[in-house]
Amino acid sequence: MDILKSLGHPEEIINLFKYKIGGCRSVMPKLDYDSMSETLRTCYAYLNQTSRSFAAVIQALDGELRHAVCIFYLVLRALDTVEDDMSIPLEKKVPLLFSVVHYFMLFCFYFMLFCFPQISVEFRNLGQEYQDVISDICHQMGVGMAEFLEKKVSSMEEWDKYCHYVAGLVGIGLSRLFSASQLEDTEVGRDTELANSMGLFLQKTNIIRDYLEDQQEGRAFWPQEAWSQFTERLEDFAHPQHLSSALSCLNLLVTDALHHVPDVITYLSRLRNQSVFNFCAIPQVMAIATLSACYNNPQVFQGVVKIRKGQAVTLMMQATNMSAVLSIIAQYSQEILQKVSVTDPSREKTLHILSLIREKSLSPAALSSRAHHISPVYVSAVMLLAALSWQYLNATAGQPPGGADMHGH
Repeated sequence: MDILKSLGHPEEIINLFKYKIGGCRSVMPKLDYDSMSETLRTCYAYLNQTSRSFAAVIQALDGELRHAVCIFYLVLRALDTVEDDMSIPLEKKVPLLFSVVHYFMLFCFYFMLFCFPQISVEFRNLGQEYQDVISDICHQMGVGMAEFLEKKVSSMEEWDKYCHYVAGLVGIGLSRLFSASQLEDTEVGRDTELANSMGLFLQKTNIIRDYLEDQQEGRAFWPQEAWSQFTERLEDFAHPQHLSSALSCLNLLVTDALHHVPDVITYLSRLRNQSVFNFCAIPQVMAIATLSACYNNPQVFQGVVKIRKGQAVTLMMQATNMSAVLSIIAQYSQEILQKVSVTDPSREKTLHILSLIREKSLSPAALSSRAHHISPVYVSAVMLLAALSWQYLNATAGQPPGGADMHGH
């Protein structure tokens, strides 16, 4: 079935074949479990149980950064579990998430100590610089989650704020871990605006794509300021008679998300380490491909919009250097441009941001800033994080992780 969907794209069939015959397994970095402590082995077992795809992503990172991101991910999943658990009464959940006094000790350490003591042990085994980042980000996320448990996303500003709490902070935390590991320059961890944009782009893409699923599950993340311009009730977009209004709102939100792409390009152009570059770049190119598939597409309101598996695997294999990433961004920006309707209310804003993205993607500065640092792409890098495709493929199939960020909506 995957091959049938890619019949018009021979390069996808070739890449699918490479993937299917197990190329990813033969080159996926192998962890030396024998040299690990028992508690660290248990943490990686939890990671594999929680998300096999992210386990592969994290295991492909270099050096001690791998362990720090592993623990960071597990703590975020614990936080996410509390936020999503509808069995916990709001009056109990909010204090859990919103304790301003020793938040990390009161929740994360409590949770880990009694439920997963091995994670608590390995957290304390991390360097202090990693512990400080994880504690700080979890505290900020808990405060933000608590805020939005008790209110809906109304304004576009609040949409940015919500996405910051659940995804932008993840981007900021990861960036600080990259710098703390010394695999990346201090500038990467210090520039929180760019790191935040990385998370917001992924999260907004997930929210846009997941309109119907969220509606069916009684959730709403599309900002009221956007949809109220076109309808009185957000759920009306699922009805065929409201399709024109629904597409207008959809295109407005896609346009808003595209405003993060120039920041994404700048961020990626600063990265020096190959494993970190792949870790960051692959989800971003998956996201712009997904946005292109969603733009002006009625299927967003009728079912599931997903990119082809062959398309996703091809993107994953290509996005290992800045030149390729810029080409991919230019390609999908052009696809969106070709779908912009002359009657769309957001037309001028869409054309403007697409023009900026095109200018940025063709900029010699974006390419040259990293070009002299890139070593030849070794084989494992070509297939690096192959299981990440499954993470995003599951996401594009409407199964929220949420998405390529490390935190769902």
